Amino acid sequence: MFETRLLSSLSKVFADEELQDAAVKTGSCLRGEVYSFQVAYRSQELVKGIEVEVASSLARHIKVRTVGLVPAEFLGARFDDDVLRTTPGLYPDPLYGLHAGVDAPPGQWRALWVQVRVPKRSVQGRHEIALRLGHGGRLLGSERFVLEVVPVVLPAQRLIHTSWFHADCIATHYGDTTWSRGHWRRLEQFVHSAVDHGVNLLLTPLFTPPLDTQVGGERPTVQLVQVKKDGDRYAFDFSRLDRWVKMADRCGVRYFEMAHLFTQWGAAHCPKIVATVNGRERKIFGWKDRAAGQQYRNFLDQFLPQLVRYLKKRGIDKRCYFHVSDEPHIDHLEAFSQAAAIVHEHLKGFPFIDALSNIEYYDRGLVRCPIPASNHIEPFVEKGVEKLWTYYCVSQWDQVANRFFCMPSARNRILGAQLYRYDLAGFLHWAFNFYFTQYSTRPLDPFVETDAGRAFPAGDAFLVYPGEDGPIDSIRGQVFREALQDQRALQLLEKLQGRDKTITLLEQHASAPITMKRYPRGKAWLLAMRQRCNRRIAKLG
Repeated sequence: MFETRLLSSLSKVFADEELQDAAVKTGSCLRGEVYSFQVAYRSQELVKGIEVEVASSLARHIKVRTVGLVPAEFLGARFDDDVLRTTPGLYPDPLYGLHAGVDAPPGQWRALWVQVRVPKRSVQGRHEIALRLGHGGRLLGSERFVLEVVPVVLPAQRLIHTSWFHADCIATHYGDTTWSRGHWRRLEQFVHSAVDHGVNLLLTPLFTPPLDTQVGGERPTVQLVQVKKDGDRYAFDFSRLDRWVKMADRCGVRYFEMAHLFTQWGAAHCPKIVATVNGRERKIFGWKDRAAGQQYRNFLDQFLPQLVRYLKKRGIDKRCYFHVSDEPHIDHLEAFSQAAAIVHEHLKGFPFIDALSNIEYYDRGLVRCPIPASNHIEPFVEKGVEKLWTYYCVSQWDQVANRFFCMPSARNRILGAQLYRYDLAGFLHWAFNFYFTQYSTRPLDPFVETDAGRAFPAGDAFLVYPGEDGPIDSIRGQVFREALQDQRALQLLEKLQGRDKTITLLEQHASAPITMKRYPRGKAWLLAMRQRCNRRIAKLG
């Protein structure tokens, strides 16, 4: 016996439990949207090398992949009620090409991920997508999905989104020398993938980013700006940075996020910076150096004006964002203030963004664009901060949206509705591809260790996997893209009918206005919400 069932993208199919979700056989989207659904299947006997056939007028825009399973030992230290599981085991996440083989282990539910990249032109109306699963000329099962394409183009993404890009993790995992030809090739593959997931602000390592690094330790050197030191004088070579900018432009990056100029959690020390001194490369700044010390101030006084001249000459100065230090706490105000004063002096007019959750940093003018965590956003909303951003990471587990393995995919996708409801301008996540343990003490294999060395809930540290031929996507990445598409669709609807009517439509069948912690749970509401939006857009567009 061979069973199949059509499911939405918001289902997670576990190999060791019965399917809980009813079949979903229809859906709708706008032109230019990436739409996904799944085909779950189960066989009573082992079947290896299943053949998958797709027949549709959209066939050349369809990609089918298998949903792989990866181990998760640490799901989190604390949980609310909106999780699927809290036990260690195999969780569905990576998306493998069909060349990897489609097998049906006996008695296990598995899934195929069907992705449709709907063109921006010509396509409209109802399109049937027929899928046949066979083996040795024998039909095992078949399903038919109907996708209705509204003849209105999904608008471009306005949200500024960064998911921190870790160039050193790519070099380390693949064994490439930093900035070698192989490293540049891999970097471009991963940047292209990041842009495809909605990342339009790229973390740019002017110097090795001082992020998630053990105090006194260091990460592999990834420094775009080449430095020569002669006594108290410094010379700077921006040619490698220029190559980075050209690569990013090819991939569709819109903005550049210059890596933090001071250490994380307090801005007390300097980032790792290497320079050529008397013909030899050595580290000239790091943990041993005080952020407010005269030597580092002298360095920045020489470096920042030259960087600004380069950015203006290159014509990208209006596309750049800067950081002081990541996640300072209330007791770091003084150190952060001293560090901010140094860089603000040279970077007037450039936007500064930093993840923090104490409103005092904004009140004192230390951060012009604060990025509070989603569970600490309300004081910033009440203050009326313009063009507000938010972020989430390991600590955002109670009620708010996130994308850990243990959470339902609806909790990943709801963020799009929340971004719209709060009218947020940006979203930050700390890890597009972090393949180290916590504090970067050692590299790891993310196909085996999905929790950064039992430190972060499985799924927090990366959105793509490092495959042999480049990044391998995940269901979490696909669903997060859908969240951003939801925000774009709601913004389009607002343009057509106004914000009040759009909010009313968004919150239909919700028991209360949507907040970061209060929102309709479950996939049915989300799917119905997009259907309502699409129908209204079709009528008005």
